[in-house]
Amino acid sequence: MERGSLRNVLYGEEGEVELGWDTRVKIVQGLAHALAYLHHDCYPPIVHRDVSLSNILLDSGFEPRLSDFGTARLLSPGSPNWTPVAGTYGYMAPELALTMRVTDKSDVYSFGVVALEVMMGKHPGELLFSPALSALSDDPDSFMKDVLDQRLPPSTGQVAEEVLLVVSVALACTHAAPESRPTMRFVAKQLSARVPASQSHSNP
Repeated sequence: MERGSLRNVLYGEEGEVELGWDTRVKIVQGLAHALAYLHHDCYPPIVHRDVSLSNILLDSGFEPRLSDFGTARLLSPGSPNWTPVAGTYGYMAPELALTMRVTDKSDVYSFGVVALEVMMGKHPGELLFSPALSALSDDPDSFMKDVLDQRLPPSTGQVAEEVLLVVSVALACTHAAPESRPTMRFVAKQLSARVPASQSHSNP
């Protein structure tokens, strides 16, 4: 793809210039639609199993494309879908190390980590397990000021609302309990609620 991986762009010298808030929101929305397609519009459903910044490529218009389906797995109805652990450290759902059972909620967790990383400009790391997350609902303005990418000026207006929505949805996706995470179809609909009708998303 023209711009290479999302990791290279986000952490590159021009990351703050090329990836403004509106572009970051667009990338997260596009990724949500791609995963929703794999999980809900393919039969049998496809779980990518390695959603990370390195496996998301950007075209010239910053539209994201999932790559590296080498670890992807078809979910078989009625099967426990046991599998050896696969994925990138820091993006894998915590339950995989315990159960080795792959579900679509594994990708949902990875999506949440990626979305947070895009908005923070760094891997969320310990924030995922921090009690400070309660501050998002208690004082969202202060929370966003503290965790968002400091290389960019604060978002304003509708873009600020979209950024807050992305962070809120991403945190729900990284819930420790798989059954408490939303589906990617729900996530895609939530994140598209504020997108102008003229914008559309293609399949991965």
